[in-house]
Amino acid sequence: MTDLPAAPDQHVPAPGDRSPHDRSQHDRNQHDPGLRDAFGRVRAEVAKAVVGQEGAVSGMIVGLLAQGHVLLEGVPGVAKTLLVRSLAAAMSLDTKRIQFTPDLMPGDVTGSLVYDASTGTFPFREGPVFTNVLLADEVNRTPPKTQSALLEAMEERQVSVDGDARLLPDPFFVAATMNPIEFEGTYTLPEAQLDRFLVKLTLDIPPRDVEWQVLRRHADGFVPRDVRSAGITPVVGVDEVLAAQRAVRAVGARDDVLAYIVDLARATRQAPSVRVGVSPRGATALLAAAKAWAWLTGYDAITPDHVQAMALPVWRHRLRVAADAELEGVGADGVLQQVLEQVRVPI
Repeated sequence: MTDLPAAPDQHVPAPGDRSPHDRSQHDRNQHDPGLRDAFGRVRAEVAKAVVGQEGAVSGMIVGLLAQGHVLLEGVPGVAKTLLVRSLAAAMSLDTKRIQFTPDLMPGDVTGSLVYDASTGTFPFREGPVFTNVLLADEVNRTPPKTQSALLEAMEERQVSVDGDARLLPDPFFVAATMNPIEFEGTYTLPEAQLDRFLVKLTLDIPPRDVEWQVLRRHADGFVPRDVRSAGITPVVGVDEVLAAQRAVRAVGARDDVLAYIVDLARATRQAPSVRVGVSPRGATALLAAAKAWAWLTGYDAITPDHVQAMALPVWRHRLRVAADAELEGVGADGVLQQVLEQVRVPI
């Protein structure tokens, strides 16, 4: 996410619910510096293919480790697709891509029952959503009915076909892309679906020196369709991702920091330029993202700094700015910056 420097929720057992072996394994996962360092190496591997988007890479990792999903917004050609494919390659995670179009049907996403003439049965054929990392390209180009099929997968970590629920792989992570400047042939994402994205990352046109580096790599033979040509090697796998997710859930939070998140959320609802502020679910989303960022940066508990670092990417798509304020050029990011400046920070 440019703002950072460089399944249904699973039950987390209380310490007394764990066996001694589970507790020791849990403690090793939470405090294992090797596991945390491995995700630092993930960022270095992605940087072999994606130049100048270090903040977005960090935001993607935060979304994955917090068991959330990420919405990537940027004009065509700023490496949104390449970013997702490179991240999946560095983590050795299965990945699939869906190009969303107006004629895409729900079954094209979830899968469907297909008649098998040899057996006379209707076996289920899995759709592309059965993967670890799903790239939903131009997600706002498909009708609401198909968007709702993706919504169930994102929220419930399952799909329902012909009355049967089928669980998706674990981990399951959706990275959806949107073009902010083209509206013809698009469908507005419903509020419920926007709320299912843990973070929204904006990818901007890179500065001149970074754009030169991109051209230099292409001149040297880099092929974006083949991330392996950039020399990306897997540094973590499914087991490490799941272990890191458990460690993130165990990151602590003091009562005064929780109260700070609540005060920030309530301040967004009282801001004069805001029509709809952050909901309680938005507050829990900020907590989850702050935990992931705290763990990645070597902390066992979140601090106000972690909360502030994650506030814009987690909340920018959850605010609804009043129409008259939008006409005056006020945006969600500006409102959130004001809230962060006005709300008292716990010492």
